[in-house]
Amino acid sequence: MTRNIILHSLEIEPARITALSVQDGCPLSHIDIGWGCPDGVWIDPTEGRIYWTNMGANPSDADGTIESARLDGSDHKVLVANGLVVTPKQLTSTPGGEHLYWCDREGMRIMRCRRDGSDVEVLLQTGTYPEHMKDATRHCVGITLDTSNGHLYWSQKGPPKGGRGRIFRMSLDLPAGTDPADRHDIELLADHLPEPIDLHVSPALGKLWWTDRGAAPDGNSLNVARVDEHGLHDQQVILRDLDEAIGLAVDAEGTLAFVSDLGGSIREVILETGQARLITKQAPTTGLCLVIQED
Repeated sequence: MTRNIILHSLEIEPARITALSVQDGCPLSHIDIGWGCPDGVWIDPTEGRIYWTNMGANPSDADGTIESARLDGSDHKVLVANGLVVTPKQLTSTPGGEHLYWCDREGMRIMRCRRDGSDVEVLLQTGTYPEHMKDATRHCVGITLDTSNGHLYWSQKGPPKGGRGRIFRMSLDLPAGTDPADRHDIELLADHLPEPIDLHVSPALGKLWWTDRGAAPDGNSLNVARVDEHGLHDQQVILRDLDEAIGLAVDAEGTLAFVSDLGGSIREVILETGQARLITKQAPTTGLCLVIQED
């Protein structure tokens, strides 16, 4: 049986989705997005569709979108638009899951909708748009799901190179009768981080990984911590000296991670040792999604 590892990456200039062979870094296909700043990407292999966020052209215009297409770029649909999102960032779901989840940075929200774009909901509101949009401590950026324990994890990055980044978790669903701006089930897991961005959690392995684009020595890095019902423990920096780290994908076994940065580098990282290999160098790159095919 042949195991093909394909990495889907979001390039900013030009705005497109590029599928890469992890083995040799060669591009396999492109989907032209054509505008804005794509940031988060997620694929459901069982459905054969790719979903992505677009931060739009200007936060003041609230012109962000959530979009979808088949893996060959056909049947392109804009699922959420028209001012419903401002600058959507990392996007996630579960195979066959009912909802898409994302963070809206300048919108200062965590949101979800159904796969067809209907029933857009706000799960968390950390500020009022546009009044608080310049307060980066309110900016929600990275997101990952632990459906087995009913948890949603997210990052609030703080100001650039500011050392005020945080990681939180809360219930996947908004408790009945609760205001998204006044939730009482929020746990602060990590504080005073350089600038945490994308997240990935593995409940089975008890680990949370994240990228950080903050200042040295611990910023521009790939990080890991143990996670359990009590919180995060034993945080470690796996890899340093990235160039504005953004995207993150981790295999199911927790052996390999893939990290992208705004310098255009995509690296494969052996998580046990921190040894890294440059897969390719391309345009400034944001989100990543890993697909493993077995023939």
